[in-house]
Amino acid sequence: MKGGKMDSNLLTKLRGFIEEDVGTGDVTSIIVDDRVVEAEIVCKEHAVIAGVEEAVALFNLVNCNAETMVRDGNVVEPDTVIMHIHGNARAVLAVERTVLNLLMRMSGIATCTRKYVEIVKSVNPNVKIASTRKTAPGLRLLDKKAVALGGGYMHRLGLYDMVLIKDNHLALVGSVAKAVRLAREMYGSRYRIEVEVRSLKEALEAIESGADMIMLDNLAVDDVAKIVDELKGRGLRDKVMIEVSGGINEDNIRSYARLDVDMISIGRITHSAKAIDMSLEIVM
Repeated sequence: MKGGKMDSNLLTKLRGFIEEDVGTGDVTSIIVDDRVVEAEIVCKEHAVIAGVEEAVALFNLVNCNAETMVRDGNVVEPDTVIMHIHGNARAVLAVERTVLNLLMRMSGIATCTRKYVEIVKSVNPNVKIASTRKTAPGLRLLDKKAVALGGGYMHRLGLYDMVLIKDNHLALVGSVAKAVRLAREMYGSRYRIEVEVRSLKEALEAIESGADMIMLDNLAVDDVAKIVDELKGRGLRDKVMIEVSGGINEDNIRSYARLDVDMISIGRITHSAKAIDMSLEIVM
């Protein structure tokens, strides 16, 4: 949303969501009287709400009015009415599932993200919770927006906005140093350069080659601690941002957060977040 106006590309995407479900026409709701109704959307559990702006836009696209009771990012308790809808009965029914699917998914991601953010803040307020590219196809920006509403960091949006050299890149290029050098020669300071490393040797190679960030991927807490401590001892810690990723969950995230790292990225906040239970009820 810019200046209260939704981006035209997003509106086109939302229109496509409706068309995907309605297709050539809702053959069930045609049995309903063609009249105006009132409805409400109820959140049935504790949640961080996300997707309100998109829900309003979806209703508007079928000429229904939606009045919001909460804003994106608000925390609600069970049985909270988050929206009132006024419009044609058939139109409301036509977008009901699309609206709920989006609200439930985005709120689930925001709620899951907030849980990890709060855990980490209780241990180390300087560590960010970051998302990954493990999002649903076609929903990248909405999934990432939900992460931000939950207090997380979007990180890179796609392959186009930063260089992230991972294991398969390294297997094809040959070494960390060569990969970083090639990227730096190609882009200069235009893009941040991050490289995935699995050892102190590779971390040192990345820093010496001019990487902006290193990702310590799928390393045990003790191994991450050893690398961070070694970088501190060599006076190199402040020369690079450190991201930790891979296999991080509620049971072990506190241990990683206690280390001197900048960011913890968690795929599960977008690919495995539980959808929040919501319903749309006709009230008049």
